[in-house]
Amino acid sequence: MTALHLGLLRGGLEIKQFLRSRESVVFTLAFPLLLLVLFGAIFEDELAPGVSYTQYFAAGMLAAGLLSTGFQSLAIQIPIEREKGILKRLRGTPMPRVAYFVGKVVMVLAIGLAETVLLLATAVLLFDLPLPSTAGKWLTFAWVGVLGITACTLCGIAFSSLARSGRSGPAVATPVAIVLQFISGIFIPYQNIPGWLRDIASVFPLKWMCQGMRSVFLPDSFAAQEVDGGWQHGTTALVLGAWIVGGLVLCLATFRWTDRS
Repeated sequence: MTALHLGLLRGGLEIKQFLRSRESVVFTLAFPLLLLVLFGAIFEDELAPGVSYTQYFAAGMLAAGLLSTGFQSLAIQIPIEREKGILKRLRGTPMPRVAYFVGKVVMVLAIGLAETVLLLATAVLLFDLPLPSTAGKWLTFAWVGVLGITACTLCGIAFSSLARSGRSGPAVATPVAIVLQFISGIFIPYQNIPGWLRDIASVFPLKWMCQGMRSVFLPDSFAAQEVDGGWQHGTTALVLGAWIVGGLVLCLATFRWTDRS
């Protein structure tokens, strides 16, 4: 069988393992959904004419869901597999090494799609988030989502090498994800964040993923409320593409099959 075929089979196994882990399901799928419902129920103010805080927050949570699925889950799972010796045993089998990564990508894409559907359905049904009205907006939704989750996946694989043990994985990855969510305009409107924090956020993918999602689900008139006065689709694609390339380089340079000890 080809490496791709083996990778797809490995992806099915990864999905089963994910769904059998209650902690992973709750943290990756249920937690963002819970935040969406809580924040939506608490805040009802308008940020701009025709745009409620809930609509703004829902658009950002769609991006945060992709970050959780691609970055956090892999940065936590892989150190555990490394510490248990799973990666070492896999490396000793005839399975091509690339099949392992294909399996992870298949899992991330499947769970990311499920997460997006759940968040989108909840935001539309409970908080009247308007669906994209044109084919162009659906296309933007697709490329922002694909580029965003690809960048997050590669960064998650690379970041997994920083954890010294399986137990330290959550302690290393979770604070990074939480900080990025606060400074990227998910919980707090981006224009209200101090300038120096916005400068930091603009370096990382999540800020641009959030802005891309806002351009899809919020009216075009809201673009004037953005810090730079527009949606900046070109810059969004450029930054996410740069992180994909950089994440791939980091994966190739830093990934370890065995524990440091």
